[in-house]
This record gives sequence, C-alpha cells and structure tokens, in this order.
Amino acid sequence: MATLLLFFFSIFFSSMSPSLSSSSSPLLIDSVDEFMNYTAISDMRVLNRRILADCLDPNPYLFVNTSTEGPLYDETYVTVTVGGVLVPDKADWIAMITPANTKISDCPLNSLFYVQTGDISSLPLLCHYPVKAQYVSNDPSYLNCSKRKCEVYENDDCLVHSCSASVTFHVVNFRTDVEFVFFTGGFAAPCILKRSDPISFANPKQPLYGHLSSIDSTATSMRLTWVSGDENKQVVQYAQGRSSTSQVSTFTQDDMCSGILPSPAKDFGWHEPGYVHTAIMSGLLPKQTYSYRYGSDSAGWSDQIKFKTPPATGSDELKFLAYGDMGKAPLDPSKEHYIQPGSISVVEAMTNEVASGNVDSIFHIGDISYATGFLVEWDFFLSFIAPLASHVAYMTAIGNHERDYEGSGSVYITPDSGGECGVAYETYFPMPAMGKDKPWYSIEQATVHFTVISTEHEWKVNSEQYNWINEDLASIDRTRTPWSIFLGHRPMYSSSESSILPNVDAGFVKSIEPLLMKNKVDLVFFGHVHNYERTCAVYQKTCKGLPAQINGIDTYNNSNYTAPVHAVIGMGGFTLDKFSDDAAEWSLVRISEFGYVRVHATSQKITVEFVNSNTTEFYY
Repeated sequence: MATLLLFFFSIFFSSMSPSLSSSSSPLLIDSVDEFMNYTAISDMRVLNRRILADCLDPNPYLFVNTSTEGPLYDETYVTVTVGGVLVPDKADWIAMITPANTKISDCPLNSLFYVQTGDISSLPLLCHYPVKAQYVSNDPSYLNCSKRKCEVYENDDCLVHSCSASVTFHVVNFRTDVEFVFFTGGFAAPCILKRSDPISFANPKQPLYGHLSSIDSTATSMRLTWVSGDENKQVVQYAQGRSSTSQVSTFTQDDMCSGILPSPAKDFGWHEPGYVHTAIMSGLLPKQTYSYRYGSDSAGWSDQIKFKTPPATGSDELKFLAYGDMGKAPLDPSKEHYIQPGSISVVEAMTNEVASGNVDSIFHIGDISYATGFLVEWDFFLSFIAPLASHVAYMTAIGNHERDYEGSGSVYITPDSGGECGVAYETYFPMPAMGKDKPWYSIEQATVHFTVISTEHEWKVNSEQYNWINEDLASIDRTRTPWSIFLGHRPMYSSSESSILPNVDAGFVKSIEPLLMKNKVDLVFFGHVHNYERTCAVYQKTCKGLPAQINGIDTYNNSNYTAPVHAVIGMGGFTLDKFSDDAAEWSLVRISEFGYVRVHATSQKITVEFVNSNTTEFYY
C-alpha cells in the first residue's frame, strides 16, 4: 500500500453565480396519471390517448412540403414548409411521426388492440406518439404572414391570400419511414390539417451508433456494441487486419412491462429497436490507440473510428470522467416528451476532452437516455453520445429511469422506466455484470478498483447484491489498486429535498454504508439528484474527517483513513435541483450547475475536479 494517499478536490466553474432551479415540473391537466409526479414531462405528453381526427377545414390551398423527398441520410436536417394557410394561429404545429412498422401508410394494429390497452384513438391515427413537434410560430414570419401568396385574383386585386412558414427538424436513422403532420388546436385539442408524403431512410440496415465498454481489468479486450436494421451477423474490423463477428440480439413489445394503465413501452411509445450487435475486440494492448469499423458488405460499413484502450489494473495513472442523469436534448427547436437541457453543453465539453486524448474512460451512473418507454429516443441518445462512446470505454450503472416499474421486481415501484424495466438498457449497454437483470459489476483500471452497483435492485442485508458488494470490496488488493471508488445511482447523502420520494433511502444507507466504512472505500459517486454536492469524510451523518487546505484545494490524507467522501454528480443534463436553505455539517460543497467530474488517479494521489460545462473559464 502506498505510504501517502492524498485526495484533492477542485471546483472548476464559471465566474457567474451558480443558478438554482427546481427540477419539478407543474402537473399537467389531462396528462396520463401514471406519469404524474414522477417525470419532468412537457406539455406534449398530453397527446397520449387523444382522439385525433381530420379538422373540419375546407381550405383547398393547404400543403406540406419537405426539403427532401428522400432517401434520408443517417443524420440530417429536414425543413418542413406548410403553406396555403388562410388564418395563421399560434396553436398550429407540426409533428414528426414514425411508426413501429416499416411503412407509415399502413398501421398494422387494428382498433381493437388500442381499445384493449385503453387507447380509443381513431385509427389509422398516426399509429404512435410523435417523436418531436414544433409550433409553426417558431418561424417568426408565420403569425404576421410575412410570407404571403395570392390564391385568388379579381381584376388584379388579390381577394384571397395565404401564408406559409418553415421549421427544421433534426433526424437520425431510426430505420422506419417518417412523415410530417400539420396540426391545429395546440397539444390540448389537436386535429389534423395535412400530412406530408412518407420519407424513407437511404439504408434502414445501416450499422450505427457504435459504443465501447470494457469487459475486464486487463484492458486487452474491448466490447463494441452497435445498432442495425440487419438481423444477420456483422463484423468489427480493427487493429489493421483483425476482425470479430457480432452476436445479435433484440427485444420485443412483449418484453416490456405494463400495469393497469398501459405503459408507453408496451403501447404508444413502442418503436422497433432494430438489432443490437455486440462483438469483442481482443488481442489489444492497454492504453493504446487503434482504429475500427463495423458492419458488413450487405448492410453497409461505418467510418473508420479511432479508439483508446484504458490502462490495465496495476498501472500508474488513470484519467476518467463521471456524471449521472444526462439524457439528451433536441438539436433543433422541437419539443419532445422529455428534454434534459444541460446535456448538450455537457456532451460538447466532454467531446473536447476526449478529442484531446486526456480521457481513458467515462462512467455514466444512471438515468442514461430518459427514453422512459419512448423507444425511438434510444436511437437519438446513442447518436448523441457517439462523439464520446465511440472513442473510449463508456461504462454505465442502471438508474430508476431505466429499471423501475410496478411488478417488475424493482425495489421502487414508481413507473419511472415507462415500462422498459431495464430490458432496453441492458441490451444497449452490456456491462461485465453478474448476469441478466443483475447489473452490478466491478472493474479495475490502473490504480482504481471500481465497484458499480444497482440501487434499483435488492440491496438489503443478505440479499444477492449485498453479499456480492461485501465480497467485492473485501477482495480489493490495495497493493495493486490503492483506490476504492464506489458508484451507483441513488445517493446516501443529499441536501436537496424532493416533493415526490425522498432522495435518500434510509434503508439503503443502513444496509450498505457500513460495508463502505468497513472496507475503507475512499470515494463514493452517486447521481439521481441533479446538482453537485460533496461531503466531508462522513459516516452515519457525522464528519469523521475534514480536509486540509493545500494551495486552496481540499485535501485528505487517506493513509490515515477516516471515512468515505461522497459526491453527488447528477448534474449531467437534467434540469437542476435546488439545495435546501439549511445544509448539514457534512455538506461541504454545493453547486447547481451543469457539468461532470474529471478524475486523475495515480498510486499516490487522486484529484477530483468539478467541471462546469457551460464555459471554458475556471478557477480553483
């Protein structure tokens, strides 16, 4: 064991005062009951279960045009123009629709199916919930009719003029055809004015969204996972001549959970996930740079992509990034059912760090995509993180928005996963876990032993996960990995109050905290609460050790171990949470800003920095 083990904590942030805002959204009248109080829903959610019909509008001039008739690229922007509008209204909007089937003009499910699930919508409707939507007034020329056309002349006088407007949508290849539908009546009472023609993707089978993960602590093998519309095996070609054949999996609507009210995943949020391919790249060397491409001659190939293997256990140095609760936000002005406003700046900032070559791996500890049963959102998320996850190991932990649903075996019976029940998460992000629906694991990189748990699966004393945690922490060889870092989703300490369920489960703390103390865990990372908060060296709500100030940085000498230091790092994208006015003595640092933590570990010291993603300016 090293003779001197030092913690350093730095806080990097802009010169602006931290903004404090609540993550709780007001309840929405007419929203589906199962989502109330549990998710930060947008007003677009009220579209669920609407009876949508064509508007009683005799206007013969209406049209919907798109900037392309197809085929669509794998990632593109489509400009949609509506015209022939006689009276522009602020309640007019355009939706981007994709069905679960491959042809948008034919909805395969009859009305009886929808009645059975509680949906009394008139078919063919749009088959499914809109992927995203924009009010036409996003074009500032719309309401004042700046783009005007004369439809009827009489003696050179215009008797009837119409208005037009254009909005632009960001689209990724989710394999199924797209159409754009022009509505009026807002989201509360919509009816259909006009539809565009369907647009197809150029290659629905295209292999896409490759992301890496470690499979063990040797760093001589890496797993690559990608999505394709092709069910046949494909290959990853890597390291100048090597190749590995993929294993192919998928999941179906029958794999989703549901309750008295149909879940989104089981019903109106379902979208075919395509086929998830995973292959192992072996024979690698630790901390080396290689390149790969994946696919097949029949389905297509990805670009050549460079990636870096992490350092092997026992090596001298590790640099990693960590955060929770990121999700995504639209790369256009659209409304979606769930938007995490800080995610764009976080991904942009981390992309620059990864591109610099100074990142060995990334840990995303729960609340991954926030798809919550709207399955097409996974495609957007996987595209969103590709600048990160395609280049370094992207390690994950499961959170409530991946796993929880009533009757699913989760510790918590909230509907937070929207019926996904961990199935989508485990398919898209295969970790070196203990088994199916046992998403806990440990891995070592350089001087750090990572213990990654599931706060959503049973953790009580003598449960399977509890016994595994106890054994894993006791097995750490501190001569090889002097640092023990414990990661999960729901925290043990938080100064933020929740109006729904408590942020801290006292039962979880009572069961697991003694294991951390007994096994001298150095650092604990949790998410779930959407801010950054760091404790003293704490046990049972009592500070056992306080940091010394060295060059303005909080520093712990862990050769004289006192207790773990906890950090909540759920500031990855979700709307930020407030802190309570009265902080406990164990809470040393509280920042409500979007960002992530940057960690640098050697055999002698570990430095943890909070990085504000909105600015490159920083100070200690």
